[in-house]
Amino acid sequence: MILNTTHYNKEHKSTIADLVGSEFSLVQKLKLKGVGSKRMIIDDVSPNMKSLMNIVSDINYGNIELRPKGVLIMINQGLKNFTWVIPFYQLVIYKTNGSSIHAQGRFVHFRDNKTFKENKKFFDKLLDAKVKYDMEYAMPI
Repeated sequence: MILNTTHYNKEHKSTIADLVGSEFSLVQKLKLKGVGSKRMIIDDVSPNMKSLMNIVSDINYGNIELRPKGVLIMINQGLKNFTWVIPFYQLVIYKTNGSSIHAQGRFVHFRDNKTFKENKKFFDKLLDAKVKYDMEYAMPI
């Protein structure tokens, strides 16, 4: 689900909390040593997300926020902000010349550059959280 979060909306906050959980508390954020990535350059997006990208040749930026049951991908388009809400059970991450995040028939590919390399610890934390979630809700065989 993609939400226009340029302006504060109580409905958006409750929708996000229902899908991926509410924000981590300050103590939890300190224990996790941060729950947000640094801003990264968006290299490519799926065709159904092209409308969220800048039309002119500006660089598109995005960042990721970790939540208890999923992630939020924030995309900046000029003065507008969009948030893509992805629960862990829909999240798929590929590591190819950067990182590509897939879910809900969409994808975002982040460029492999200096800012992406600075986010390596965050991606490790993200993958650990996804594995922990998958193990908690795994189907018994």
